[in-house]
Order: sequence, then C-alpha cells, then structure tokens
Amino acid sequence: MQIDRATRHLDLDPRDPAFVQDPYPAYAALQEATPVFFWRQYGHWCLAGHADVSAALRDSRFGRQMSPVASRATPGWPEPDPRLADFDRLERHSLLELEPPDHTRLRGLVNRGFVSRRIAHLRPAIAQLSHRLIDGFERAGACDLIDPFATQIPVLVIAGLLGVPDEHAGDLLAWSHDLVAMYQFRRSAEIEDRALTAARAFSAFLRALVAARRAQPRDDLISALIAAEGADDRLSEDELISTCVLILNAGHEATVHAIGNGVKALLEAGADPAAAFATPEATRATIEEMLRFDPPLHLFTRYALEDMDWRGLALRRGDRIGLLLAAANRDPAVFAAPGRFHPARAANPHVSFGGGLHFCLGAPLARLELDVALPILFQRLPGLRVAQPPVYSDSYHFRQLQALELAWEHGLPGRLLCPIGEARGTASQDRA
Repeated sequence: MQIDRATRHLDLDPRDPAFVQDPYPAYAALQEATPVFFWRQYGHWCLAGHADVSAALRDSRFGRQMSPVASRATPGWPEPDPRLADFDRLERHSLLELEPPDHTRLRGLVNRGFVSRRIAHLRPAIAQLSHRLIDGFERAGACDLIDPFATQIPVLVIAGLLGVPDEHAGDLLAWSHDLVAMYQFRRSAEIEDRALTAARAFSAFLRALVAARRAQPRDDLISALIAAEGADDRLSEDELISTCVLILNAGHEATVHAIGNGVKALLEAGADPAAAFATPEATRATIEEMLRFDPPLHLFTRYALEDMDWRGLALRRGDRIGLLLAAANRDPAVFAAPGRFHPARAANPHVSFGGGLHFCLGAPLARLELDVALPILFQRLPGLRVAQPPVYSDSYHFRQLQALELAWEHGLPGRLLCPIGEARGTASQDRA
C-alpha cells in the first residue's frame, strides 16, 4: 500500500492477501493521511470519512444511474456489452440502480408488500428455524457456522417471505452467488459467463413462479407485488422480476456475512454473551456494533449527476465515486476507540445500510434475523469459541468468511439470554 499525500492517490490492490484478511489498517492510514483519495486500481475518487460518506449518501447530486441525466456519450462511459444483455436486463429495472422518478414509483410499490408488519410477524418463524438448524449440529460439539446456520437462516427466511418453496433454496444460493460476483474486483470473463447463466435461469424460474401466483395468489410477497400491479402505477413484468431478484439477493447475501462477521467479532473480542444479549436493548446495541465493526459491504459506488465541487474535489458529470462504508464506520472523529468491539456502544451512527434514497430496503429484516438468531445461538451452544483462525474470501468489496470453525461444550445446559417471547417456547415444544 502506498499513499501519495501530495496527489491524494492510493496504490493498493484490493486482492492483496493482507488487505483481504484485514483491510482496517489501510482504512486507518487513509483516515490519517487523506480520507478523500483517488484509488488507482479502481480508477476513481473515494471517500473514507464518516461525514463525507454520510453526506454523499444523502446528496441528490449523486446517484446510481446516469440516464436520463446523462447519456452513454458522457466521457468515460463505454457502450454496454451486448454479450451481457440478459444480466443488464435485470440491472436496468433494479431498485438499486434507479433514480427518481422511477425509483420513487417502484419503491413505493414494493413497500406495499415489504412492510414492517409483514417483517415483524416473522419473529416466531426465525426462532423456530434457528432452533431447528442448531438441532442439526449441536451434538457434534464443533462445526463451520457459515453453511449450516449463517447461510440457511437468511435464504430460507427470504424465500419463505417471497413464496419460493424451500427445496429451491439451493438454486437461489447458486444463482445469487454467481450474480453478485459481478460486483467484485476480481471480475473476469468466466465470472461474467456464470452470471449470464444465472441471470437466465433465475429469470425463467421467477417468471414461472409469477405465472403460478397470478393463477393462484397466496399470502406471500410475490402475490403482494402482483396485486400492486393493479394500481395506476403498475409494476411491469420486467420490474417485478428484477425486484424479486434484488430482494432475494440483498435479503440473504449480506445477512449471511453479517452473521458470520458478527459472531467472529464478539468471540474474538472476548465479550460476554450473557451481557451482550441480556435484554432486548442490549441485544439491539450488540447487533448495531456488529454491523459497524465489520460490515458485509465495504464499498458502495455512486455517480456525479452534475458537475460539482465536492469539498474541494472537482467532479464532472458521470464521474464515479466510491463510498468506503467500512472505513467511515471506523472514523475516530465519530467513534471512540473505533477498532474496539464494544457491544454497549451508546451512539452508533454506522452507515452499513447506506443512506438516503438507497437506504437498504432489507435493513429491518436483517436486524430482525440477527436479533432473533444470535441470542439463540449463544444460548444453545455454551462455551462457544473460535476453533481455527478464520479466513476471509478474496471477494472485495464484500467482506465474507470462507468458513467460521467454532467449538462449544456439548452437554452443558445453555444459559438463558435475551428472551425471545413465545417463539422460544414454541420452538422448544416442537423439538420435544
């Protein structure tokens, strides 16, 4: 890693093994040297300070989509690759890529089905699912937490919410992994080919499912989105498919890694689970600290929608800018001892879910899954500890563990942590 303070240029390969395993020393150096910098490997300017990142997330002069503000004729914008047309078709109607007025219309329609009432009612189901998954590996006394627990909870919950049968969860995971690989620094022709195959298979699967729900609606999100088509501002078929893909991808990919990264952080910090999950308030504070300390998404890009001077940085319309969410979460100007995992941290204005128009739609669901599943995990597995040094995947700008090998004291009674209400008793009765 090399920082030229005079030009504010950073030379750092995001695939450097040391950076992949621990990017936080680099972020700390940037915070000290130049929190606004040009990342040579990415070819655009980036913001690392909390104030800058928070402001840019909420500034309407930055967006995820140039059109109709600017066309592909904007300098530096290549024509889309026709080979990637099937992948781009999903992107074109994605909430993540749209700006007002299209974003406003589409998000309003999605919110009709993806409402807080629907999310809150999932608490008992998440508790039952957590217990059922732990039943499958508790007696072993050790396991890799990622596959049998961290991965299964969000994919099964979001599949159930949308109305996708559980037996297709494996397909959803495979398609999602291949699609999100397109956003990683290591993108290659092989990754593009897999993403194209996934885009076609995912779209075909969802179109068939949408047709089935049109014929026979159920109490699920796909049926709710179809019903929203009856309004004046209706969802087109392509918008409906893109929205379902986004909800499925965003609804489980980040949460898998939030669970893994959060459990690792708590255990390595030596925090007491009984205190961290002692009350609902303590649990919420612990979850927010997990999200701040080691979030699943580290870099989020936006575009300048007009020529501007951003705090001394001259940007032209169409320029890309990177927002280092994880670096902003470690800004010492905002967070005392930012490198310390502190479950009881009082003020925690992290930016792990983004902000502004593109604040994460699935944030309430992700928080609920963590809030329910993690106290159950630590209650059921007393003496939980890291058994082998965890290794992170070469997948920047995502932060995800290849495996999280844990061990615990099998046969010891679990300690009651934060009560889950009726859900815990129901799940326990089901196991009995």
